[in-house]
Order: sequence, then structure tokens, then C-alpha cells
Amino acid sequence: MVEKWNITIPQLTGDKERRAYVYLPEEYDPDDEERYPVLYMFDGHNVFFDEDATYGKSWGMADFLDAVGARLIVAAVECNHEGNGRLEEYTPVSFRDRVFGEVNAKGTIYMDWLVDEFKPYIDANYKTLPGREYTAIAGSSMGGLMSLYAVTAYNRVFSKAAALSPSLWVSKTEILRMLRECPMKKDTVIYMDYGSREMANHRSENSAFRAVTDYLIKNGFAVTSRIVSGGTHTEESWQRQIPVFMQCLGLDL
Repeated sequence: MVEKWNITIPQLTGDKERRAYVYLPEEYDPDDEERYPVLYMFDGHNVFFDEDATYGKSWGMADFLDAVGARLIVAAVECNHEGNGRLEEYTPVSFRDRVFGEVNAKGTIYMDWLVDEFKPYIDANYKTLPGREYTAIAGSSMGGLMSLYAVTAYNRVFSKAAALSPSLWVSKTEILRMLRECPMKKDTVIYMDYGSREMANHRSENSAFRAVTDYLIKNGFAVTSRIVSGGTHTEESWQRQIPVFMQCLGLDL
């Protein structure tokens, strides 16, 4: 079951509403004592329903979780669709793009809202296991970049992250600096992948992906890093990786 409702993020878009989603396991009972780990996801409109997805194809996350009987809550929020809004909210570092121009980082504002307001709301209204060891975050593309940022800079909150096709090209130097300056606990688990057919999207992506993987391995973190054969920068491709990253993160299937 997926619940939908409208929310606002005043710090970023004032009173403009966007959609929030929560997936609840089939056996979820608000009167039962059982509690569940939570996976937070970016680009919530692309996570569950094709009719809500930007390009008409979602990850089909609810269908997968129902099929395997996952004992997991998934909370996701729609992105900002206006102008460069998604790029700004989903990056911790400012950058310049030849298509979109100057992109000013608002990722910290977004994550402060998610950690200080959205997560407490989820914990208060659903039967969650709120502790760090039961809290994961995932996303793709710019959402993949933000997942890596979240598990790094907000490691006190998230112990696991899945970064699919992360947009590391925005600044390899700044991302490596972020990793060095934000201490992570050694029990942190990270999944990263990139599609073999999307490496040409940004010339710097290959070296950035290798550099981040190398840093995580050298510093003793539990990291799974994959080049997905035939993988593309699409929801259809990311959907196929769900069982892989869920298992790598040790989420309850």
C-alpha cells in the first residue's frame, strides 16, 4: 500500500505543494507492535507509479516489495520540477553546466529539512524503527549524488545508502573533500553503480566514479561498486537494480 499526500518545503519553495509518498508492507497494522526499518528515496514521483513518473516509467518499487514480502517502509518526496529547482535541491556543491548554466547548491537546505522535519514526521506517524542502524537512503542521478552526500554528511542519521548512476561529474574534487571532511562510522554500507552505456554522458564521470570507489575501499567502508552491463540512465534500468542494492544494503526482504 502506498499513501500519498501533499506537503510544502517552505525553506525552498514557500507554499508550493509537492507530493509525498509512503509505502507500507502488506502486513502493516497500525495497532500492531511491530516496527519497520525505513528507506528514504529521492524523486518520489518516479519511485512507485508510472502515471506519476516524469517519463511515464517508474521504478515500480511497491510492486517489487509486495512481490518479495519486504518488511520495510519506503518514504519518498517529489522533486522540484521548476527550472533548475531539482538540480539545485539535489546537489551539495554549486557547479556550472553548459546546458543549465550556474547551479547554486541547496542540497544542505533540503537535507536539513528531510532530517529535521520529514523524518520526524514519518517516525511520529508510522511504526518505524527510527534508529540510525535501521535508516537508509537511495536515489539515482542527482538523487544518487544526494544519497552519497546524505550518508556522508548526515551519517548520524543514515547508516546505508544506494547511489545509482550518481552525478559525480558535478565536481570530483569537492565530493572527495566532502568524503574526507565528514567522518563516517565504519559500519556504514554504501552501494554505487553506473551503467556501461551511460559512461559517455559526462567525460569526467569515469574518473570520479573510480576515485570515490577507491577512497571508500581504502578507508575500510563496506562498499559495493558496479558497472552494470548494458545499464542506461533510465528508470527502467534502475528498476532492475532494486534486488541487487536491497541485498547489498541488508534491507529486510
